[in-house]
Amino acid sequence: MRKGLQHIFGKIDINRDLLFLLVIGGLYSLGIFLSNTFVNIYLWKQSGDYITIAMYNLGIYLLQPITFIVAGKMAKKMDRVIVLRLGVIFLSLFFLSVLLIGEKAATYNFILGSLLGIGFGFYWLAFNLLTFEITEPDTRDFFNGFLGVLQSLGGMIGPILAGTIIANMKANVGYNTIFTISFILFICAVICSFFLNRRQAEGSFHFKRILEERKHNKNWGRILNAHLFQGLREGIFLFVIAIWVYLITQSEFALGMFNLFLSGLSFIFYFIATRFIKPSNRKKAILIGGIILYFSLYIILFNISYMLLIIYAILIGIAYPIINVPYVSMTYDVIGKASKAKELRVEYIVVRELFVNAGRVTSILIFLIAVSLSSAETVIPFLLAIFGVGHLVIYFFIKDIYLSSPNKKEVMIKEQLTDEKNR
Repeated sequence: MRKGLQHIFGKIDINRDLLFLLVIGGLYSLGIFLSNTFVNIYLWKQSGDYITIAMYNLGIYLLQPITFIVAGKMAKKMDRVIVLRLGVIFLSLFFLSVLLIGEKAATYNFILGSLLGIGFGFYWLAFNLLTFEITEPDTRDFFNGFLGVLQSLGGMIGPILAGTIIANMKANVGYNTIFTISFILFICAVICSFFLNRRQAEGSFHFKRILEERKHNKNWGRILNAHLFQGLREGIFLFVIAIWVYLITQSEFALGMFNLFLSGLSFIFYFIATRFIKPSNRKKAILIGGIILYFSLYIILFNISYMLLIIYAILIGIAYPIINVPYVSMTYDVIGKASKAKELRVEYIVVRELFVNAGRVTSILIFLIAVSLSSAETVIPFLLAIFGVGHLVIYFFIKDIYLSSPNKKEVMIKEQLTDEKNR
Protein backbone atom coordinates (compact mmCIF):
# COMPACT_ATOMS: atom_id res chain seq x y z
CA MET A 1 0.00 0.00 0.00
CA ARG A 2 2.81 2.37 0.94
CA LYS A 3 4.63 1.80 -2.37
CA GLY A 4 1.37 2.25 -4.29
CA LEU A 5 0.73 5.63 -2.66
CA GLN A 6 4.32 6.69 -3.32
CA HIS A 7 3.89 5.75 -6.99
CA ILE A 8 0.76 7.91 -7.26
CA PHE A 9 1.89 10.92 -5.23
CA GLY A 10 5.65 10.79 -5.72
CA LYS A 11 8.53 9.90 -3.43
CA ILE A 12 7.42 10.95 0.02
CA ASP A 13 8.04 9.48 3.45
CA ILE A 14 4.87 7.57 4.33
CA ASN A 15 5.31 6.07 7.79
CA ARG A 16 3.20 3.54 9.70
CA ASP A 17 1.49 6.08 11.97
CA LEU A 18 0.53 8.23 8.97
CA LEU A 19 -1.15 5.23 7.32
CA PHE A 20 -3.11 4.27 10.45
CA LEU A 21 -4.19 7.87 11.00
CA LEU A 22 -5.51 7.90 7.44
CA VAL A 23 -7.42 4.64 8.10
CA ILE A 24 -8.97 6.13 11.26
CA GLY A 25 -9.87 9.29 9.31
CA GLY A 26 -11.45 7.16 6.59
CA LEU A 27 -13.56 5.13 9.06
CA TYR A 28 -14.64 8.34 10.79
CA SER A 29 -15.63 9.92 7.47
CA LEU A 30 -17.67 6.92 6.36
CA GLY A 31 -19.43 6.69 9.73
CA ILE A 32 -20.27 10.41 9.79
CA PHE A 33 -21.31 10.66 6.13
CA LEU A 34 -23.44 7.55 6.45
CA SER A 35 -25.58 8.99 9.24
CA ASN A 36 -24.92 12.57 10.27
CA THR A 37 -26.64 14.24 7.30
CA PHE A 38 -29.65 12.04 7.90
CA VAL A 39 -29.84 12.94 11.60
CA ASN A 40 -30.94 16.41 10.45
CA ILE A 41 -33.63 14.83 8.24
CA TYR A 42 -34.61 12.42 11.02
CA LEU A 43 -35.18 15.39 13.34
CA TRP A 44 -36.95 17.36 10.59
CA LYS A 45 -39.43 14.55 9.98
CA GLN A 46 -40.25 14.53 13.69
CA SER A 47 -40.52 18.31 14.17
CA GLY A 48 -40.96 19.97 10.77
CA ASP A 49 -39.27 23.24 11.78
CA TYR A 50 -35.89 24.87 11.28
CA ILE A 51 -35.53 25.92 14.92
CA THR A 52 -35.32 22.28 16.09
CA ILE A 53 -32.57 21.60 13.53
CA ALA A 54 -30.72 24.82 14.36
CA MET A 55 -30.81 24.06 18.11
CA TYR A 56 -29.39 20.58 17.44
CA ASN A 57 -26.53 22.13 15.46
CA LEU A 58 -26.07 24.87 18.05
CA GLY A 59 -25.54 22.16 20.68
CA ILE A 60 -22.81 20.66 18.50
CA TYR A 61 -20.88 23.88 17.99
CA LEU A 62 -21.27 25.20 21.53
CA LEU A 63 -19.95 22.03 23.17
CA GLN A 64 -17.26 21.36 20.57
CA PRO A 65 -15.00 24.34 21.50
CA ILE A 66 -15.56 23.77 25.23
CA THR A 67 -14.52 20.15 24.76
CA PHE A 68 -11.51 21.30 22.74
CA ILE A 69 -10.26 23.24 25.75
CA VAL A 70 -10.84 20.28 28.09
CA ALA A 71 -9.23 17.90 25.59
CA GLY A 72 -6.30 20.29 25.20
CA LYS A 73 -5.61 20.20 28.93
CA MET A 74 -5.87 16.40 28.88
CA ALA A 75 -3.52 16.14 25.89
CA LYS A 76 -0.83 17.94 27.89
CA LYS A 77 -1.04 15.29 30.62
CA MET A 78 -1.75 12.02 28.78
CA ASP A 79 -1.28 10.13 25.52
CA ARG A 80 -2.98 11.97 22.62
CA VAL A 81 -4.20 8.62 21.26
CA ILE A 82 -6.32 8.18 24.42
CA VAL A 83 -7.95 11.56 23.70
CA LEU A 84 -8.65 10.35 20.14
CA ARG A 85 -10.29 7.21 21.52
CA LEU A 86 -12.45 9.28 23.86
CA GLY A 87 -13.71 11.22 20.86
CA VAL A 88 -14.62 8.10 18.93
CA ILE A 89 -16.27 6.59 22.02
CA PHE A 90 -18.46 9.68 22.49
CA LEU A 91 -19.39 9.60 18.79
CA SER A 92 -20.37 5.95 19.25
CA LEU A 93 -22.46 6.90 22.29
CA PHE A 94 -24.20 9.59 20.24
CA PHE A 95 -25.43 7.10 17.64
CA LEU A 96 -26.34 4.62 20.37
CA SER A 97 -28.40 7.36 22.08
CA VAL A 98 -30.23 8.20 18.84
CA LEU A 99 -31.06 4.51 18.48
CA LEU A 100 -32.38 4.26 22.05
CA ILE A 101 -34.35 7.53 22.04
CA GLY A 102 -35.84 6.84 18.61
CA GLU A 103 -38.97 8.85 17.79
CA LYS A 104 -38.41 11.26 20.69
CA ALA A 105 -35.05 12.43 19.31
CA ALA A 106 -36.41 15.88 18.32
CA THR A 107 -37.37 16.49 21.95
CA TYR A 108 -33.74 15.99 22.99
CA ASN A 109 -32.27 17.87 20.01
CA PHE A 110 -29.92 20.15 22.00
CA ILE A 111 -28.75 17.31 24.28
CA LEU A 112 -28.02 15.04 21.30
CA GLY A 113 -26.17 17.88 19.55
CA SER A 114 -24.15 18.50 22.71
CA LEU A 115 -23.16 14.82 22.92
CA LEU A 116 -22.05 14.88 19.28
CA GLY A 117 -20.15 18.15 19.90
CA ILE A 118 -18.25 16.52 22.78
CA GLY A 119 -17.31 13.63 20.48
CA PHE A 120 -16.19 16.03 17.74
CA GLY A 121 -14.16 18.06 20.26
CA PHE A 122 -12.14 15.13 21.61
CA TYR A 123 -11.76 13.54 18.17
CA TRP A 124 -10.69 16.60 16.19
CA LEU A 125 -8.34 17.95 18.87
CA ALA A 126 -6.48 14.64 18.92
CA PHE A 127 -6.69 14.07 15.15
CA ASN A 128 -5.42 17.56 14.30
CA LEU A 129 -2.66 17.27 16.87
CA LEU A 130 -1.59 13.86 15.58
CA THR A 131 -1.66 15.23 12.03
CA PHE A 132 0.65 18.04 13.11
CA GLU A 133 3.03 15.61 14.84
CA ILE A 134 3.00 12.76 12.33
CA THR A 135 3.26 14.84 9.13
CA GLU A 136 6.07 17.11 8.00
CA PRO A 137 5.88 20.12 5.65
CA ASP A 138 6.77 17.85 2.70
CA THR A 139 4.07 15.26 3.55
CA ARG A 140 1.23 17.57 4.67
CA ASP A 141 -0.17 18.28 1.21
CA PHE A 142 -0.16 14.52 0.57
CA PHE A 143 -1.82 13.71 3.89
CA ASN A 144 -4.48 16.43 3.60
CA GLY A 145 -5.12 15.55 -0.02
CA PHE A 146 -5.39 11.79 0.56
CA LEU A 147 -7.52 12.33 3.65
CA GLY A 148 -9.74 14.46 1.41
CA VAL A 149 -9.91 11.54 -1.03
CA LEU A 150 -11.02 9.21 1.79
CA GLN A 151 -13.54 11.78 3.00
CA SER A 152 -14.89 12.09 -0.53
CA LEU A 153 -15.17 8.30 -0.82
CA GLY A 154 -17.07 8.31 2.47
CA GLY A 155 -19.23 11.11 1.12
CA MET A 156 -19.92 9.10 -2.04
CA ILE A 157 -20.60 5.73 -0.45
CA GLY A 158 -22.20 6.78 2.84
CA PRO A 159 -25.14 8.99 1.82
CA ILE A 160 -26.19 6.98 -1.24
CA LEU A 161 -25.98 3.72 0.76
CA ALA A 162 -27.94 5.32 3.61
CA GLY A 163 -30.52 6.78 1.22
CA THR A 164 -31.00 3.41 -0.43
CA ILE A 165 -31.37 1.61 2.91
CA ILE A 166 -33.89 4.17 4.23
CA ALA A 167 -35.90 4.16 0.98
CA ASN A 168 -36.22 0.37 0.96
CA MET A 169 -37.10 -0.20 4.60
CA LYS A 170 -40.30 0.55 6.47
CA ALA A 171 -40.80 3.37 8.99
CA ASN A 172 -37.66 4.03 11.03
CA VAL A 173 -36.00 0.66 10.42
CA GLY A 174 -33.75 2.20 7.76
CA TYR A 175 -32.62 4.98 10.08
CA ASN A 176 -31.92 2.48 12.86
CA THR A 177 -29.88 0.40 10.42
CA ILE A 178 -27.60 3.24 9.30
CA PHE A 179 -27.12 4.48 12.86
CA THR A 180 -26.10 0.94 13.86
CA ILE A 181 -23.59 0.71 10.99
CA SER A 182 -22.05 4.06 12.03
CA PHE A 183 -21.77 2.79 15.59
CA ILE A 184 -19.85 -0.28 14.36
CA LEU A 185 -17.52 1.83 12.17
CA PHE A 186 -16.56 3.98 15.15
CA ILE A 187 -15.81 0.88 17.21
CA CYS A 188 -13.47 -0.22 14.38
CA ALA A 189 -11.79 3.21 14.54
CA VAL A 190 -11.19 2.72 18.27
CA ILE A 191 -9.54 -0.64 17.52
CA CYS A 192 -7.28 0.94 14.87
CA SER A 193 -6.15 3.59 17.36
CA PHE A 194 -4.36 0.87 19.36
CA PHE A 195 -1.89 0.51 16.45
CA LEU A 196 -0.72 4.13 16.75
CA ASN A 197 2.48 4.77 18.67
CA ARG A 198 2.02 6.44 22.05
CA ARG A 199 2.55 10.20 21.97
CA GLN A 200 2.99 11.66 25.41
CA ALA A 201 3.02 15.39 26.14
CA GLU A 202 4.22 17.36 29.10
CA GLY A 203 4.03 20.88 30.44
CA SER A 204 1.30 23.29 31.42
CA PHE A 205 -1.66 24.36 29.31
CA HIS A 206 -1.09 27.96 28.11
CA PHE A 207 -4.39 28.64 26.36
CA LYS A 208 -4.55 32.38 27.13
CA ARG A 209 -0.98 32.93 25.97
CA ILE A 210 -1.63 31.46 22.52
CA LEU A 211 -4.93 33.32 22.27
CA GLU A 212 -3.01 36.57 22.82
CA GLU A 213 -0.21 35.46 20.47
CA ARG A 214 -2.29 36.73 17.53
CA LYS A 215 -1.46 40.28 18.66
CA HIS A 216 2.26 39.61 18.23
CA ASN A 217 2.35 37.11 15.35
CA LYS A 218 0.62 38.61 12.32
CA ASN A 219 0.52 35.32 10.42
CA TRP A 220 -1.23 33.64 13.36
CA GLY A 221 -3.72 36.47 13.64
CA ARG A 222 -4.51 36.30 9.93
CA ILE A 223 -5.06 32.54 9.89
CA LEU A 224 -7.36 32.80 12.93
CA ASN A 225 -9.46 35.49 11.24
CA ALA A 226 -9.67 33.26 8.18
CA HIS A 227 -10.98 30.41 10.33
CA LEU A 228 -13.59 32.68 11.91
CA PHE A 229 -15.03 33.47 8.48
CA GLN A 230 -14.81 29.81 7.50
CA GLY A 231 -17.02 29.05 10.52
CA LEU A 232 -19.50 31.79 9.63
CA ARG A 233 -20.25 30.04 6.35
CA GLU A 234 -20.28 26.52 7.71
CA GLY A 235 -22.66 27.22 10.60
CA ILE A 236 -25.91 27.27 8.63
CA PHE A 237 -24.76 25.72 5.34
CA LEU A 238 -24.10 22.43 7.17
CA PHE A 239 -27.82 21.82 7.61
CA VAL A 240 -29.89 24.23 5.46
CA ILE A 241 -28.86 22.80 2.08
CA ALA A 242 -29.64 19.22 3.18
CA ILE A 243 -33.09 20.31 4.38
CA TRP A 244 -33.72 22.08 1.06
CA VAL A 245 -32.86 18.95 -0.91
CA TYR A 246 -35.21 16.88 1.21
CA LEU A 247 -38.05 19.44 1.05
CA ILE A 248 -37.89 19.58 -2.74
CA THR A 249 -37.67 15.83 -3.31
CA GLN A 250 -39.21 14.33 -0.13
CA SER A 251 -36.65 11.57 -0.63
CA GLU A 252 -33.65 10.48 1.40
CA PHE A 253 -32.39 8.69 -1.71
CA ALA A 254 -32.35 12.02 -3.59
CA LEU A 255 -30.32 13.54 -0.75
CA GLY A 256 -27.93 10.61 -1.07
CA MET A 257 -27.59 11.33 -4.80
CA PHE A 258 -26.88 15.00 -4.07
CA ASN A 259 -24.01 13.99 -1.79
CA LEU A 260 -22.82 11.44 -4.34
CA PHE A 261 -22.36 14.18 -6.95
CA LEU A 262 -20.72 16.50 -4.42
CA SER A 263 -18.31 13.89 -3.08
CA GLY A 264 -17.69 12.31 -6.49
CA LEU A 265 -16.29 15.56 -7.84
CA SER A 266 -14.40 16.15 -4.58
CA PHE A 267 -12.88 12.67 -4.91
CA ILE A 268 -11.46 13.54 -8.33
CA PHE A 269 -10.35 17.05 -7.44
CA TYR A 270 -8.66 16.05 -4.19
CA PHE A 271 -6.40 13.83 -6.30
CA ILE A 272 -5.78 16.71 -8.71
CA ALA A 273 -5.25 19.27 -5.93
CA THR A 274 -2.85 16.99 -4.07
CA ARG A 275 -0.77 16.45 -7.19
CA PHE A 276 -0.70 19.93 -8.69
CA ILE A 277 -1.20 22.52 -5.92
CA LYS A 278 2.24 23.41 -4.61
CA PRO A 279 3.24 25.84 -1.83
CA SER A 280 4.03 28.49 -4.45
CA ASN A 281 0.45 28.60 -5.78
CA ARG A 282 -1.55 27.89 -2.61
CA LYS A 283 -2.96 31.41 -2.35
CA LYS A 284 -4.11 31.51 -5.94
CA ALA A 285 -5.83 28.14 -5.49
CA ILE A 286 -7.65 29.35 -2.36
CA LEU A 287 -8.89 32.44 -4.26
CA ILE A 288 -10.11 30.40 -7.22
CA GLY A 289 -11.85 27.88 -4.98
CA GLY A 290 -13.44 30.66 -2.92
CA ILE A 291 -14.82 32.38 -6.04
CA ILE A 292 -16.32 29.12 -7.35
CA LEU A 293 -17.80 28.25 -3.94
CA TYR A 294 -19.47 31.62 -3.41
CA PHE A 295 -20.88 32.33 -6.85
CA SER A 296 -22.19 28.77 -7.27
CA LEU A 297 -24.63 29.65 -4.46
CA TYR A 298 -26.58 31.98 -6.77
CA ILE A 299 -27.59 28.99 -8.90
CA ILE A 300 -29.98 27.88 -6.15
CA LEU A 301 -30.57 31.03 -4.15
CA PHE A 302 -33.76 32.40 -5.71
CA ASN A 303 -34.84 29.75 -8.22
CA ILE A 304 -34.45 26.27 -6.81
CA SER A 305 -35.01 22.81 -8.26
CA TYR A 306 -33.41 19.41 -7.77
CA MET A 307 -31.45 19.72 -11.04
CA LEU A 308 -30.07 23.12 -9.97
CA LEU A 309 -29.11 21.61 -6.61
CA ILE A 310 -27.19 18.84 -8.41
CA ILE A 311 -25.31 21.47 -10.47
CA TYR A 312 -24.55 23.30 -7.23
CA ALA A 313 -23.28 20.04 -5.68
CA ILE A 314 -20.94 19.51 -8.64
CA LEU A 315 -19.49 23.02 -8.38
CA ILE A 316 -18.88 22.94 -4.63
CA GLY A 317 -17.46 19.43 -5.04
CA ILE A 318 -14.84 21.01 -7.30
CA ALA A 319 -14.30 24.07 -5.09
CA TYR A 320 -13.73 22.47 -1.69
CA PRO A 321 -10.57 20.49 -2.61
CA ILE A 322 -9.08 23.52 -4.35
CA ILE A 323 -9.52 25.48 -1.11
CA ASN A 324 -8.95 22.85 1.56
CA VAL A 325 -5.70 21.20 0.45
CA PRO A 326 -3.62 24.42 0.42
CA TYR A 327 -5.60 26.08 3.26
CA VAL A 328 -5.13 23.25 5.78
CA SER A 329 -1.47 22.86 4.85
CA MET A 330 -0.88 26.60 5.18
CA THR A 331 -2.56 26.57 8.61
CA TYR A 332 -0.22 23.86 9.90
CA ASP A 333 2.78 25.64 8.42
CA VAL A 334 1.81 28.88 10.20
CA ILE A 335 1.54 26.96 13.47
CA GLY A 336 4.81 25.16 12.79
CA LYS A 337 6.66 28.49 12.45
CA ALA A 338 4.91 30.19 15.38
CA SER A 339 6.50 30.92 18.75
CA LYS A 340 7.21 27.76 20.76
CA ALA A 341 5.18 25.68 18.30
CA LYS A 342 6.67 22.39 19.46
CA GLU A 343 5.90 22.92 23.14
CA LEU A 344 2.54 24.65 22.65
CA ARG A 345 1.11 22.92 19.57
CA VAL A 346 -1.88 21.69 21.61
CA GLU A 347 -2.81 25.27 22.48
CA TYR A 348 -2.46 26.39 18.85
CA ILE A 349 -4.88 23.68 17.70
CA VAL A 350 -7.37 24.54 20.47
CA VAL A 351 -7.35 28.28 19.69
CA ARG A 352 -7.77 27.63 15.97
CA GLU A 353 -10.84 25.47 16.60
CA LEU A 354 -12.21 28.07 19.00
CA PHE A 355 -12.28 30.60 16.15
CA VAL A 356 -13.90 28.18 13.67
CA ASN A 357 -16.65 27.30 16.13
CA ALA A 358 -17.13 30.92 17.20
CA GLY A 359 -18.01 31.62 13.56
CA ARG A 360 -20.38 28.64 13.40
CA VAL A 361 -22.18 29.56 16.64
CA THR A 362 -22.51 33.20 15.54
CA SER A 363 -24.16 32.30 12.23
CA ILE A 364 -26.54 29.79 13.88
CA LEU A 365 -27.56 32.32 16.57
CA ILE A 366 -28.25 34.94 13.89
CA PHE A 367 -30.21 32.29 11.96
CA LEU A 368 -32.33 31.51 15.06
CA ILE A 369 -33.07 35.20 15.65
CA ALA A 370 -33.93 35.78 11.98
CA VAL A 371 -36.32 32.82 11.60
CA SER A 372 -38.07 33.75 14.85
CA LEU A 373 -38.73 37.29 13.54
CA SER A 374 -39.69 36.42 9.97
CA SER A 375 -40.61 33.41 7.85
CA ALA A 376 -37.75 31.00 7.15
CA GLU A 377 -38.48 30.99 3.42
CA THR A 378 -37.96 34.77 3.29
CA VAL A 379 -34.81 35.19 5.37
CA ILE A 380 -32.82 32.03 4.53
CA PRO A 381 -31.76 33.12 0.99
CA PHE A 382 -30.44 36.43 2.37
CA LEU A 383 -28.59 34.70 5.22
CA LEU A 384 -26.99 32.27 2.79
CA ALA A 385 -25.92 35.14 0.52
CA ILE A 386 -24.33 36.97 3.49
CA PHE A 387 -22.62 34.06 5.24
CA GLY A 388 -21.78 32.28 1.98
CA VAL A 389 -19.01 34.80 1.35
CA GLY A 390 -17.00 33.26 4.23
CA HIS A 391 -14.61 31.09 2.22
CA LEU A 392 -14.00 33.87 -0.30
CA VAL A 393 -13.02 36.25 2.53
CA ILE A 394 -10.45 33.65 3.65
CA TYR A 395 -8.22 34.70 0.74
CA PHE A 396 -8.01 38.31 1.89
CA PHE A 397 -6.54 37.16 5.20
CA ILE A 398 -4.14 34.51 3.91
CA LYS A 399 -2.83 36.57 0.95
CA ASP A 400 -0.49 38.46 3.31
CA ILE A 401 0.85 35.32 5.00
CA TYR A 402 4.44 34.64 3.93
CA LEU A 403 6.40 31.56 4.92
CA SER A 404 9.57 29.83 3.79
CA SER A 405 9.58 28.53 0.24
CA PRO A 406 10.37 24.84 -0.45
CA ASN A 407 14.07 25.65 -1.02
CA LYS A 408 14.14 27.03 2.54
CA LYS A 409 14.91 30.61 1.48
CA GLU A 410 12.90 32.91 3.68
CA VAL A 411 10.47 34.97 1.63
CA MET A 412 9.23 37.18 4.43
CA ILE A 413 8.53 36.68 8.10
CA LYS A 414 8.36 40.00 9.87
CA GLU A 415 6.78 39.53 13.25
CA GLN A 416 6.92 42.04 16.06
CA LEU A 417 7.27 39.61 18.96
CA THR A 418 7.57 40.78 22.52
CA ASP A 419 10.34 39.39 24.68
CA GLU A 420 9.56 35.81 25.71
CA LYS A 421 10.25 36.61 29.35
CA ASN A 422 7.52 39.23 29.42
CA ARG A 423 4.80 36.92 28.07
